[in-house]
Amino acid sequence: MRFVRFQVDREEPRWGWIFEDRIGPIDGNIFGDYRRLPAEMPLESVTLLTPVQPTKIICIGRNYVDHAREHGVEVPEIPLIFLKPPSSLIGHRQAIVLPPQSKQVEHEAELGIVIGKKGRWITADQAGRFVFGYTVANDVTARDLQRKDGQWTRGKGFDTFCPVGPWVETQIDPYDLLITCRVNGDVRQMASTRDMVFSIPQLIAFISSVMTLEPGDLILTGTPAGVGKLEAGDKVQITIEGIGELINPVISEANS
Repeated sequence: MRFVRFQVDREEPRWGWIFEDRIGPIDGNIFGDYRRLPAEMPLESVTLLTPVQPTKIICIGRNYVDHAREHGVEVPEIPLIFLKPPSSLIGHRQAIVLPPQSKQVEHEAELGIVIGKKGRWITADQAGRFVFGYTVANDVTARDLQRKDGQWTRGKGFDTFCPVGPWVETQIDPYDLLITCRVNGDVRQMASTRDMVFSIPQLIAFISSVMTLEPGDLILTGTPAGVGKLEAGDKVQITIEGIGELINPVISEANS
């Protein structure tokens, strides 16, 4: 099933579900008890918002061998984790804003894991029970600032640096999905999730040994090779097989 957050005109945002090309509202808590109402609204009649509202966004660095190689760094022996602030989230078709502090903002296409229930010290064989679903994400990065600072908070944390969407897919096997990133129609990244260094169960087990995972929390699982610079006027399209396509325009801070 595909779950979304959406808005009609200036009404309050709502949770919903998608059937074919129509949306139905949801009453209740999608991580607990809820009721699906009829899917009667055309998809094009609503604005899709970020399909998650996480307490935290946990990201994985260098989880694809070829991506580590393109930056001339070693693949880590254990998962390399860092955080992006929830304020960096934007949804489908919202604009990535290039900050004036950076001259080298890049895209990073990634599979996102949405956590479905609270957990700590989750074992790898239990991990699937804590997953609500999967989404498409872009770990936008100010590469020059990341390198300059030596730690990644500033380079990864600007507003609009975490596009996610367009929805969360709950019924999919995530272990061999094709990830493709196009900028202005040109393919920049293409790889399968089977190429991850650390698997999804390993990531959930490792992260939950450090911090409690809460319902709605988002894990970005790393990006394949092919990351590249974004310019104002670009259009980024990230597709993950079986989930959907996340589209975001790129603008400069002056035009935001």
